[in-house]
Amino acid sequence: MGDKHQVRLGAVQETLFIPLAARALETARKRPVLRDPKAVEMVRSIDYDAAKYGRGAGGPVTVLRTAIIDFWVRGFLAAHPAATVVEIGTGLNTRFERVDNGQVHWFDLDLPDTIDLRRAFFADTERRRMVAASVLDEDWRRAVAQSREPYFFVADGVLAYLPEEQVTSTLARIAEQFPGALIALDTYPKRTFDQQHRLAAKKGIDARWAWACDDPRSLERFGLEVMESASITRPPRAMRSQLPARYRYLMPLADPVLGKTMAVTLFRASSRGAAG
Repeated sequence: MGDKHQVRLGAVQETLFIPLAARALETARKRPVLRDPKAVEMVRSIDYDAAKYGRGAGGPVTVLRTAIIDFWVRGFLAAHPAATVVEIGTGLNTRFERVDNGQVHWFDLDLPDTIDLRRAFFADTERRRMVAASVLDEDWRRAVAQSREPYFFVADGVLAYLPEEQVTSTLARIAEQFPGALIALDTYPKRTFDQQHRLAAKKGIDARWAWACDDPRSLERFGLEVMESASITRPPRAMRSQLPARYRYLMPLADPVLGKTMAVTLFRASSRGAAG
């Protein structure tokens, strides 16, 4: 359709359509894990390859991952209503729309081509700002440091595409500059890493993961402390009763197969900073 937004994104940036399409599909369910009408609007408005990035590209996993992080962010904002949340590699995520309490200060960080696309659907406000930059840049952290404490950094579905040394150096710098901040991110063991490469090849997706992490606690040496770890079959205990019945019943059955495919971990930046 000629009236749809034409998209030109890098290979990794294009993977933003996987969680976007998944949230739109989930919203159409009778009892969804999360509701995202903005995702439905964007899916209908953007000319993207639905066969490549739609069903079968890992969508249900991303929905549960997103819901877990939403749960943690809501808990953080309940304790610190006017705090600052930083969405690293935001893509077309709509977490702000789902958790906004009317007081939070928010940064949506991504590469320039993705931010250009975001601006077709979102606008900066007094409390919300889009930043076109790489996570490896320095300037965005200086901008965040001028916002209100405390801080919550979210890296949802992005760090696996970076080489390990870039991941660890980024986390170490955040921990050093923002002691006490919370950081939520997803990690994937080598087995899942290899499966992603095979699935990406089958679907014709050019982007490949570059970082595998078998144990999120291995990141503690970079100035982080594990506060809570979850998986798509073992979400935070307080969150489980909020899930639709189909998930509550199926998660124990799926745990032997899917329980170790990924981890979603909540860290706190240590005031001691990174080791050695």
